[in-house]
Amino acid sequence: MVRWTLGRRITALCALVALVLGGLAAAAASTAQTGRSQVNDLLDHVGPLRTDSEQLLTVLVDQESRVRGFAQTRSDDFLAPYRAGIAEEQRLIAEMRGMTRDRAVLALLSTIDTQSAAWRAEIAEPAIAAARAVSSGDAQSILSERARTRFDQIRASVGALRDRTSALRAAAADRISGTQRTVVALLVLAGIVVIVAGAALAVLLRQLVTRPVVTLAGEVRRVARGEYEREIASGGPPELTRLARDINAMRQQIVADLGTVRQAQLQLEEANQLLEQQAEELTRSNRDLEQFAYVASHDLQEPLRKVASFCQLLQRRYAGQIDERADQYIAFAVDGAQRMQRLINDLLAFSRIGRITTGFTDIDLDRVVADAATQLGWRSEQVDGAITWSGLPTVRGEEPLLSALFTNLISNSLKFRHPERPPRVHIEAERVGDEWRISCSDNGIGIEPEYGDKVFVIFQRLHPKNEYPGTGIGLAIAKKIIEYHGGRIWLDTEAREGAVIRIALPATTTATAPATEATAPAEATAPAAEAAPSTPTEPTSPATAGQPELVPAAAETFRTEETAS
Repeated sequence: MVRWTLGRRITALCALVALVLGGLAAAAASTAQTGRSQVNDLLDHVGPLRTDSEQLLTVLVDQESRVRGFAQTRSDDFLAPYRAGIAEEQRLIAEMRGMTRDRAVLALLSTIDTQSAAWRAEIAEPAIAAARAVSSGDAQSILSERARTRFDQIRASVGALRDRTSALRAAAADRISGTQRTVVALLVLAGIVVIVAGAALAVLLRQLVTRPVVTLAGEVRRVARGEYEREIASGGPPELTRLARDINAMRQQIVADLGTVRQAQLQLEEANQLLEQQAEELTRSNRDLEQFAYVASHDLQEPLRKVASFCQLLQRRYAGQIDERADQYIAFAVDGAQRMQRLINDLLAFSRIGRITTGFTDIDLDRVVADAATQLGWRSEQVDGAITWSGLPTVRGEEPLLSALFTNLISNSLKFRHPERPPRVHIEAERVGDEWRISCSDNGIGIEPEYGDKVFVIFQRLHPKNEYPGTGIGLAIAKKIIEYHGGRIWLDTEAREGAVIRIALPATTTATAPATEATAPAEATAPAAEAAPSTPTEPTSPATAGQPELVPAAAETFRTEETAS
């Protein structure tokens, strides 16, 4: 035997209820129509029939009274209402015959019509004729006790008619009441059917849905608590049985996958332990490397200082006293020592970025760039250059590092200028989403796109050292500064003229753009109040053995300038 699904059972129940309610509705509608017809019959026929019977008696009595009044007074004023009463009597009888099909009423109407006609022919008309003949005695004799008896017969017939019409009206009212009671009973029965159907549906859902679902949920919870090997089964309609089978299949698949996951988890834990060990070793290695770079660069200062100092003493004391080759060798030694000293200083500055910090504060880049432009004003004057900037925001960062960043960028633009035109450096910014995009563009010799990544590598040079001075660390320092501030730096390879370095820095809630976007020029002649530095010479050994300044050598022109193609 095929088990009915829950949907088929609910559909069958609903169809049965709909069929019963439809039958009750049809019966109620038919009964209501019958009741409406009965009410119309009462209002249009039975009620007017009772009224006309009362009016008929009144008309007959009025005729008898008019005849007696004429017999006494012989005044024609009594005859006109008598004649009108006859016409009204005939109208009422005809109307009453048209309003009913009851045989008793029709028989009574015929009797009354015959009796009234006989009364008029035998009593009323002779009495009127006698009164006209001025024989009041004869008229009174005609209207004697026998005439009253004849009229009482008519009155009795009209009373019987009234009683019959009253009975008809009472019967109609009883039928209307019975019809109304039937309609109410049908409505009550429909309500009972709805209640019974709702209760049956509730029981059906409880037995076929709620209980099986609760049982299935309990089985699922037991599996969820860790009983993964427990088989899941459920009774109820076929839908829930199929659902239980599907859940059990899912459980089996989960158990199979869980074994794989556990094995992968063990492997992942082993890999995590290995990664943690490697991370610790890498952290320790990086710390050792930073310490080594700092200590090595710091400890190498003293021997290099001695080498450079004594080579310079040899150069000053014995210059021209030995042969030309010796002077050349001494110059090579001095140059090598100085270059080594520059490399060590730059390496020291590079290693200290992010290691020695004063904490982030709100930095006005407009002021930072203005200070950098002032610092490099003497360089700009020498090459008839111009430094301009506009729209620079306030960001979170460390001012010494950001100052070193823009000093390096502007210094590079001035150094790698085009030989046929004076250098022009422009720095601007715009807000893009959650970051500030800052660009430093110039009209110099530019950088080939294939070297876009190489220029940010430490000690990478694109030109010989005798063509452009520097160690090739400037842009590497700039990249480390930007990354330390959570930003990005890259070369715009689509620049048509010169080089364009683009920077992206996070825009925090406290970082706001300047009130105006007007370009603030910083021409080379702007810092007139500043005393231009003298022509730089090759740096000698530091005056003290302390740590060098963190600001890279863009401020010390020949020490930290980056190279470009």
